[in-house]
Amino acid sequence: MVFFEFKDGSKVPALGLGTWNLTGENGKRAVAKALEIGYRHFDTAEAYGNHRIVGEAIAESGIERKEIFITSKVPSRSLLKEAVIESGKRALDELKTDYLDLFLIHWPNPSVPIKETLSGFSELKEKELIRSIGVSNFGIEELKEALKEGVKIVNNQVELHPSFNQSRLKSYCAEEKIIITAYSPFAQGKDLKLKEINKLSEKYNHPASQIIINWIIQKEMIAIPKSGNEEHLRENFNALEWKLAKEDIDLIDKIS
Repeated sequence: MVFFEFKDGSKVPALGLGTWNLTGENGKRAVAKALEIGYRHFDTAEAYGNHRIVGEAIAESGIERKEIFITSKVPSRSLLKEAVIESGKRALDELKTDYLDLFLIHWPNPSVPIKETLSGFSELKEKELIRSIGVSNFGIEELKEALKEGVKIVNNQVELHPSFNQSRLKSYCAEEKIIITAYSPFAQGKDLKLKEINKLSEKYNHPASQIIINWIIQKEMIAIPKSGNEEHLRENFNALEWKLAKEDIDLIDKIS
């Protein structure tokens, strides 16, 4: 497994499983299969309604909690301090865990002062209920406002893929030592059909999905592709076994 280190010292697996839309028994089986394959990073959210099945699959795997990295998110409707704290505690209860490795603001909410929201996150961290603090779907201006509060924000989870590479946001986050997590890394399948990606797939004799995952991770970002399909889960995980040449990373950078 490849790991990155957040600026607060925590380590995070560079590849995780996105669990949006993985619910019920099928979702639980997908998480269990991912654990069996070797995934140790799981991304969920209150809005996904699947905390319980993710927690059950992890508990039933027999893998020690410290070996697994769990990310969850507080919804934008719950960004007042007490609501943040309640959301965090509810996530812990549903996931059957004592702490979250990473807790994110799912979407910014301009009607709630960011200072108010981050005070709830800070209290959760002080009580050791969360390890790291992050955001999701934040642009540069929203990040600037959040960083003014002096809270150590280590992660920004955003949509990112070759046809939408978020280069300006990536540069700003790098300056602030904020690691990006890329969700929808395949653009819901559209980027798997890009001619540049398919040419590289032929060159390396690896699937298009692995080309994209490699590109993301080699640019020091976290990838969280979602799949409930065992073949795809294995295919995505096996992207960690090899690397793209720099000139091919540069080629993909030029797609967007």
